[in-house]
Amino acid sequence: MATRGSVKASKNFNATTDAEVLYKAMKGLGTNEDAILELLVGRNNVQRQDIKIAFKTLFGTDLVDKLKGELGGKFETLIVGLMTAPLAYDVSMLRNAIKGAGTDEKVLVEILASRTPQQVKDIVSAYRKEYDDDLEEDISGDTSGHFKRLLVILLQGNKQTGIQQETVDSDAEVLFKAGEQKFGTDEQTFVTILGNRSAEHLRKVFDAYMKLSGYEMEESIKKETSGGLRDLLLAVVKCARSVPAYFAETLYYAMKGLGTDDNTLIRAMVTRSEVDLLDIRTEFRKLFACSLHSMIKGDTGGDYGKALLLLCGGDDA
Repeated sequence: MATRGSVKASKNFNATTDAEVLYKAMKGLGTNEDAILELLVGRNNVQRQDIKIAFKTLFGTDLVDKLKGELGGKFETLIVGLMTAPLAYDVSMLRNAIKGAGTDEKVLVEILASRTPQQVKDIVSAYRKEYDDDLEEDISGDTSGHFKRLLVILLQGNKQTGIQQETVDSDAEVLFKAGEQKFGTDEQTFVTILGNRSAEHLRKVFDAYMKLSGYEMEESIKKETSGGLRDLLLAVVKCARSVPAYFAETLYYAMKGLGTDDNTLIRAMVTRSEVDLLDIRTEFRKLFACSLHSMIKGDTGGDYGKALLLLCGGDDA
């Protein structure tokens, strides 16, 4: 599969050699962080999984445990994320979002709005296998109202495919009547339509909605809804328009202003590095007055910053 990721498979890959390099980097006093980050960012996820097997085979110890023992803080979180298979990573992120203190709605929104229906189905079954729990039940027990309903719809992974030409205009009309034309908002209509239609179909609906109402879909959602539901509806709409643009915005707001939302920064960089980070960089440059590279550089430091910049790849200055 052609990928628009910044991380590609290493050409002359040898898992045993890599395992030995990592072992040396962590042996004795002090840790050679540069060697670790350069090697791991220079391999794709499948290769990192092979390195894990080779490491245990050679040294009788778990590579991720060893890395956790040697590294710390945000750098450790990033490296452990890169060492985790993509599906397992999504599953653990959702688990932590639900089982941690309070619900991390941001994680639920980002993952369930941006993944494909098939990916969502895979997440649901992997979650059950890993924790012997039902993801839908866990999320339902932790959320409420129309926010919960839309999450449950997305968890079904049953979005329509393609464009239903005959319902484009009626979808736009129904949304218009449910929001802008009504005193009080009929949230259920937004939830049902935006949760069940394909991205291609929704893009047509947004155009029809704009013609009909004079508003962009996002403007209406901001006016008509609030809280978690608003965030989720906006994420669904943005992902229907462009997943890379959605992540460009996510990354920008993770770093903008005082303090950095490192959890979001790490999650987005790890999960998109082999999917569409090149497109995210392009969208970032279009949307904001700087490149993703320059913003990461200005906002992070140390080995953590170095690793993020390597993940990012080039600077689109």
